[in-house]
Amino acid sequence: MTDNLATTDEPHGLKATVVNLDTLLVELYGSWQINDDRQPAGNILQTVQEKADLRKIEFDTRKMGAWNSGLLTFLLNIHSYCTEHNIEMIRKGLPQGVERILSLALAVPEKKDARGDVKKTPLLEKVGAWTLDYVRTSAEMLSFIGEVCVACLKMFKGSARFRMSDLMLFIQQCGAQALPIVTLISLLVGLILAFVGAVQLQMFGAQIYVANLVALAMAREMGAMMTGIIMAGRTGAAFAAQLGTMQVNEEIDAFKTMGINPVEFLVLPRMLALVLMMPLLCLYADLMGIIGGAVVSIGMLDISAVEYYNQTKSSLNLAHFGVGVFKSAVFGVLVSVAGCLRGMQCGRSSSAVGDAATSAVVTGIIFIIVSDAVMTVIFTIIGI
Repeated sequence: MTDNLATTDEPHGLKATVVNLDTLLVELYGSWQINDDRQPAGNILQTVQEKADLRKIEFDTRKMGAWNSGLLTFLLNIHSYCTEHNIEMIRKGLPQGVERILSLALAVPEKKDARGDVKKTPLLEKVGAWTLDYVRTSAEMLSFIGEVCVACLKMFKGSARFRMSDLMLFIQQCGAQALPIVTLISLLVGLILAFVGAVQLQMFGAQIYVANLVALAMAREMGAMMTGIIMAGRTGAAFAAQLGTMQVNEEIDAFKTMGINPVEFLVLPRMLALVLMMPLLCLYADLMGIIGGAVVSIGMLDISAVEYYNQTKSSLNLAHFGVGVFKSAVFGVLVSVAGCLRGMQCGRSSSAVGDAATSAVVTGIIFIIVSDAVMTVIFTIIGI
């Protein structure tokens, strides 16, 4: 007994024929590629199931043309339907390549939630999850800061366990190797400050005060802030990537197993190196910014080098430099804490290392901006 139940046009389609009451012969025609429109497999099989008591499904692909993952998707849908309805799917009539790929696809079961059709999360659930994550992250951060404080106390007592060679290496990486980028950025910042100030001050014939503007801005704010942001993107991310890679390779777990505190051995030398180098880099950035302002003043405003030097000298004192150096030391602590914290919190995959580095940069810059605003207000109140 033969009964044709579903047919489509020749370019791409199928014909489903019931043979011997319990066997469905599916003939595939033409192109079967991912962009070809066709009736879903579930609808076809449900229609056939309603008219016959199916026990087997066979395939005839002699008239089939080009195929790609669109055919595999169709066959996987048929397989799912057959599994649900206790129908045997015979794959002998399929092309050899299709049969092999289909066997591989069915050899490993699909993971739960592997498909992208995830239901929308309600807004309140998102807010709750964000709040719980914020509380958890804050607790981890406080715990890490506590461990760092304990490690610092041990260092002052002389009982902290870390290698001096590591400290020297990190000092070189945070100090001498950072000079080129600090030089470039600070020089350009000084040029920009001088140029913007000159545009306005020239309107009043007060272009000589460009030297005051650049000197004060670099000494009190821009030198420390730009150095902090540079080190957050350069060194903070490097700290997070290094510790994150060690976390992935289970090296930090090995330290704990051997009785070595990873905060003392890994975090403390990195923090010390950055805190020691940041004030020196800040003073160097101040100098480069002032030189950048001098380039604009001497080249565009007809101010002599001696006039620029005298004006700069008269506008600055040690208190201004002290403010910038203090801020840079604080920024060094914050950048190192952010980088090492995100590295220690890193997951166990390679992508987690990249996420940790990105998070370290973002966290470090936020810490720098917020702390700079707080310190600026405090210094203004106390008159420094």
